[in-house]
Amino acid sequence: MKIVKIKSSQGCLGKNKGCEKAPDEILKELENFYLNEKGFRGEFEVVDCNVVENNIEETNENIVGIDGDIFLGGDHSITYASFIGFAKKFKNPGLIVFDAHPDCENNFKPPSHEDFLKVLVEDGFLKKENVIIVGVRNWHKKEFYFLRDNKIKYFHMKNMKNIEDVCDAVMELSRSFDGLYLSIDIDCVDPAFAPGTGYLEPGGMSSRDLIYFVQRLKLLRNLKRIDIVEINPEKDVGKQTIKLVAKLLRELI
Repeated sequence: MKIVKIKSSQGCLGKNKGCEKAPDEILKELENFYLNEKGFRGEFEVVDCNVVENNIEETNENIVGIDGDIFLGGDHSITYASFIGFAKKFKNPGLIVFDAHPDCENNFKPPSHEDFLKVLVEDGFLKKENVIIVGVRNWHKKEFYFLRDNKIKYFHMKNMKNIEDVCDAVMELSRSFDGLYLSIDIDCVDPAFAPGTGYLEPGGMSSRDLIYFVQRLKLLRNLKRIDIVEINPEKDVGKQTIKLVAKLLRELI
């Protein structure tokens, strides 16, 4: 298992400065979770992706070119470059995104954390029918129309009363992809459990809900790459968010 640290907030539009510090903090906290909940301790190596200061284009090129299993961000724009590198290996790659927002608001080049998903689709790197978004609860009207007009599959929080049923549906929808990419924006979790992020959106998942999803999605044979993004140690309270992500990491490796 290879963990790639991407210590960049270059795509956060100035709204989540500090998330570049998350990878190091998460890996420090990981040592406090010796075993996962099945009593297993996976082995891993850690590498750094070269982040070129004040040059997001070069940083993205470096992300595209680096191989790994789990990418620790960093802001959510890193998923754009990471998915491009990932998609080169598969004929029919798919993407599951856990996020409070659809991230389809604009069409910036290079993309930001607010529009990476829309740009992936519009640039042809990701089929719109191969997108699954989980945990949406705040969106701009442009995002709502983009999802509707493109028939992108999503699970809104108001309809996620039975987590087991939602997870069953997500897993079934994912089986047709020859390569599955999982992207977790920590703001999918309610800020009561994960306050260390740029957007505090009430009404999200509990930490236990997300752990449940991760433990089950890990069982999918086509799951080949994961990223976890938008954690900001500077905004955290009592290391709640860092600890949660460290636990998620231990469940994944």
